Amino acid sequence: MRHLLTLDDITPAELDRLYAQALTLKRARATGVATTPALAGKTVALLFEKPSLRTRVSFEVAARELGGASLYLSPQEVGLGAREAIGDVARVLSTYVHAVVVRTFHHARVEELARHASIPVINGLTDAHHPCQGLTDVFTVGEHFGATGGRTLAYLGDGNNVAHSLLQAAVGAGLHIRIATPAGYEPDPAVVAAARCAARDTGASVSLLRDPIEAAAGADVLYTDVWTSMGQEDEAAQRRATFAPYQVNAALLAHAAPHAIVLHPLPAHRGEEITDDVLDGSQSLVFAQAENRLHVQKAILRSLLATDARVSLSA
Repeated sequence: MRHLLTLDDITPAELDRLYAQALTLKRARATGVATTPALAGKTVALLFEKPSLRTRVSFEVAARELGGASLYLSPQEVGLGAREAIGDVARVLSTYVHAVVVRTFHHARVEELARHASIPVINGLTDAHHPCQGLTDVFTVGEHFGATGGRTLAYLGDGNNVAHSLLQAAVGAGLHIRIATPAGYEPDPAVVAAARCAARDTGASVSLLRDPIEAAAGADVLYTDVWTSMGQEDEAAQRRATFAPYQVNAALLAHAAPHAIVLHPLPAHRGEEITDDVLDGSQSLVFAQAENRLHVQKAILRSLLATDARVSLSA
């Protein structure tokens, strides 16, 4: 049984097959071509301890359009580790549904669920990783440019869960990734070290920088995320002051390549990490990126649940 907890163990070949499948599914949907009901008779549980728009809707629609069903479980109904032991939740859900998507705080909770579950566990977001987003980001870059190898992506802001999964997905796709953060907000050194090791095999590179202009210079992609994530609201004022020089605005975008695109996982704090004119501008692919969550997650579900799937994910 395989799970999707992080992108650390997915090979470049597996990534390529997943992206090819996502593109096929996207084109089929756009042209009205019927797809095989690969999830017929299958139910996916969405176990969420954090609020969600894109993750919930995209997974629910993905399951339905693949011929399956979905079931949303709120924090009040489950209470992971409080109302009921995590291992018990995993064992019970394994008898009812065929996969579970978990959106929670501590990454250890997803790992514990996976240890006790006999069905695939998909990380829909934790404080440490957001693999579905990282896969979507690189898929969007490859779809736009035709290929990812040799392209440069600059991430500006907090070295958070999105940055971690973006690092892992980028090096797997041969992207040069530059991450510019203020001191003290760098991504996890262990994630960086593993990404640099993986980059040796894919022709990618990883650079940690302080200067946002240096990171943006000549880049093919500018990427940012919120400065204050869920659970960090008490730090909001301090973070706005600290991250102000990392705002993605027209002046910073002017340092990127003329053909550069702008990405953001949403929701955006407009006027903080990104300005309206850039988010809504001609170089922004933010809403196309959001749409791609659906197609990539269809490919993830199909790869983990369909008996005829050719893609194998591991984590």
